[in-house]
Amino acid sequence: MPFVLTMPRVIAAGLAALALTGTAAAQDRPDIVVGVADLPPTLEPAKELSNVGTRITYSVFDTLIRRDFLSAEGGSGSRLTPGLAESWTRVDDLTLEVKLREGVTFHNGEPLTAEDVAFTFSPERLVGEDTQLPRGRAYFAVLDHVEVVDPLTVRFVTKAPDPLLEQRLASWASWIVNKKDWQEKAEANGGLPRYPVGTGPFKFDEAKTDQYIRLTAFDDYYGGQPTAETVTFREVPEQAARIAGLVSGEFDIVTNVAPDQIAQIDGYDDVETRSVVLANSHVLVYNVDQPVLSDKRVRQALNLAIDRQLLVDALWDGKAVVPLSHQYPSYGDMYDATREGLVYDPEHARALLDEAGYNGEEIVYSTHPTYYLNAVPAAQVLVEMWKAVGLNVTLNVTEGLDDISNDDLQIRNWSNSTRYPDPLGALWIAWGPYGGAQGNWHAWDSIAGEFNEVGRKLETTVDLPERQKLGKQLLDIWEDEAPGTILYQPLETYGVRTSLKWQPYTFYYMDLRPDNLKDEAAR
Repeated sequence: MPFVLTMPRVIAAGLAALALTGTAAAQDRPDIVVGVADLPPTLEPAKELSNVGTRITYSVFDTLIRRDFLSAEGGSGSRLTPGLAESWTRVDDLTLEVKLREGVTFHNGEPLTAEDVAFTFSPERLVGEDTQLPRGRAYFAVLDHVEVVDPLTVRFVTKAPDPLLEQRLASWASWIVNKKDWQEKAEANGGLPRYPVGTGPFKFDEAKTDQYIRLTAFDDYYGGQPTAETVTFREVPEQAARIAGLVSGEFDIVTNVAPDQIAQIDGYDDVETRSVVLANSHVLVYNVDQPVLSDKRVRQALNLAIDRQLLVDALWDGKAVVPLSHQYPSYGDMYDATREGLVYDPEHARALLDEAGYNGEEIVYSTHPTYYLNAVPAAQVLVEMWKAVGLNVTLNVTEGLDDISNDDLQIRNWSNSTRYPDPLGALWIAWGPYGGAQGNWHAWDSIAGEFNEVGRKLETTVDLPERQKLGKQLLDIWEDEAPGTILYQPLETYGVRTSLKWQPYTFYYMDLRPDNLKDEAAR
């Protein structure tokens, strides 16, 4: 059974971490090795907003406000707690004042100050027109500026009332960097720093492209001394090799385990699986500027031809989840439980293709072979489902997916995470003007005008009934225009050495902080 880290064990782990000191601690702490399918090219935390990136950066950087995933069973908690900020207060409708913790140190020895926070969210780095981190604007387009009040106080001032500012500051793209280090490395590199420093429990040590990234313990971490000496993320694209390494003891944790391998791993005494359904959906993106995909009826037919539950049953042992469209129960009052959801209707798909005058033109679906678990098996099944309604779709499996020009891509796979519990934290971030579909691939920006207009209204609307109305409208437009579709929320399964007490989260984050990592074999 997957290990669930209960609150008493969290407290015990934290106390144990704080009790470790000096040479004895270094001798007792293990060197953790994690086998992963892929590695990010950089650890700039607002650049690598991906599953492979945040898996590592989450333990290198901290946010001002922290989402406490351990506040609910199975690593799914959403309670907001102090992080680098000891407190925060709404001064008025446009202003949030944040008080920083005293005594927090960056990995380069610099103290955390309000200047670092202001720089992290500055136009120079994150929200400017010419920033090299354009995804930052997807999170903070509503931010006007950050004021330094005193060395440990900042004020976030928005252009209009923002009901989600605290959630944004606890989420992706909000990890705090050191201003001096970032600017020096940016100047030396002639662009973005590859490995900026943070305040997290582990600091960057060494990397070799396509081989490994190694982190070492940062013993001055404000949250307590780390419980591992080093953590090395080793790239092993083949699942069989990752599992073999886990069983042999080469790896302490492995990622991206397919459901059909769970029983095999659980059959050993010293390793086990731990699984979570992710707050993330595997999706497809259609290039609406491709002639064969320019008619939305063809795109709608592609969506209607997909039997998602069959995909879940065949590839995920029934353990993945098909959501009610691009919305999730974690939204609370912004979730519509009555929505019809993602419909499977092959007859309607055939009728739409007839109406559109589709005449068997080839459509190419391109996917990377290993980036997403079950990507190729899912693609193979999808191609057969599309063929069954008369669509001529061929499969292109390539390790150079990102080398295909935007103009040439027709269908590609992707994933969308729920960065915070609101339509703005998932559908809007992913498919809005600064998200991947428009900002990176220009897959549907030519027809996204109404969608963008509604999303911008939603960003600055506080009234709940009006927000609910706008959220529904945003989803209606996306479903009707069909620039892509959701397949399912995948099951993420890790193989873990049994003596390692570590709880996976419903994000791709691998939290290696002292309250979530303890090695009983290191005693």
